[in-house]
Amino acid sequence: MIDRRHFLKNSLSAGLLLTLSGGSGRAAVPKTDATFLVINDVHSCRMGSGLSPNCAAEGKTDAALLRHIRALNRITEQAWPREIDGKPTGLSSAGQRIATPLGIVVSGDITDDGGGQMAELGEGTQLLEFSHRYQEGIGPDRVHFPVYVGLGNHDLDQDGRPPHPNWYRDELRDYVRLNHKPSAFFKPPYPADNYHEASDCYSWNWGGLHLVQAQRFAGDTNKGAASALDWLKNDLATFAADGRPVVIFQHYGWDPFSLERWDPEAKTFDDQGSGNPHWWSDADRQAFLDILKGYNIAAVVHGHEHDTAMIYQAAGHDIIKPTAVYKGGFGVVRVTDKGMDVVLGEAADDMGGVRFLAAFSKNFG
Repeated sequence: MIDRRHFLKNSLSAGLLLTLSGGSGRAAVPKTDATFLVINDVHSCRMGSGLSPNCAAEGKTDAALLRHIRALNRITEQAWPREIDGKPTGLSSAGQRIATPLGIVVSGDITDDGGGQMAELGEGTQLLEFSHRYQEGIGPDRVHFPVYVGLGNHDLDQDGRPPHPNWYRDELRDYVRLNHKPSAFFKPPYPADNYHEASDCYSWNWGGLHLVQAQRFAGDTNKGAASALDWLKNDLATFAADGRPVVIFQHYGWDPFSLERWDPEAKTFDDQGSGNPHWWSDADRQAFLDILKGYNIAAVVHGHEHDTAMIYQAAGHDIIKPTAVYKGGFGVVRVTDKGMDVVLGEAADDMGGVRFLAAFSKNFG
């Protein structure tokens, strides 16, 4: 919720700074040194006293989540790596201790099956497991940092039994709202600076860094979702027109799995198909990219694919994707006025140890 008087006051101040600096937006950007964690594909699987089918075989267990949490909670005992597998990382922060993260940002699939489907209306057991583990708290069984929630296809694609087809989706979206949607009567633990009620996309700022949570993706209309493309266009114009770096989080990416289409010969979705897209289309991606033009997009962070730590370029943007949480995956990101450092890693043991897998660094022009 943006207070109008506060917004106008800040806008006038920014205009004065622009005038004094000869029109350069850079003088108005607050100082920035933001370190945060990125995760995806938690796939909480608890169903009552057991697990959803196949979860144990796939490693989607509470023990795996606790192992992951220990690694995240002890991340400040680690230093930004100078080398990975004997090769220099090139990180600007190499050798420095990792600062206390400002938060953990999730790129979707917090649950394995629509929050934990049940025959009767009630709080899903998978959502309960997620909240017991990935809601800021104390002790060894939950994370110690703020969590910025994002949803994926496993959270939003389930239909409830008639006459309540949207039951599971509403439950998951309510969880996002309770954590991030400010109102006149309720202040959430981590309020967004800009919340789009129709889509539950939201944004916030850490110093001169603007961050956007786009859920599955900003133009999503699947299963009754509302497109957030117009909201995203206005959000960037409001908060990022001064050239500050922007990081966008969503579930789908540009990896082969995210781009797969229906293969009529194989009768399945795969990366060789030529039919309808499985997750998001060429038009979806182009509409999203068109909105990003002219802004300082530091990175797009996504999930969806589970097995591979990825740092790659697509459509002119730097893309980041850790391995899935239940496999121990996470990323550490540091954004300063000068540039961005990223390192992807995995939990290495049950004592909070980590193994770094890939790194990336870039300077801002």
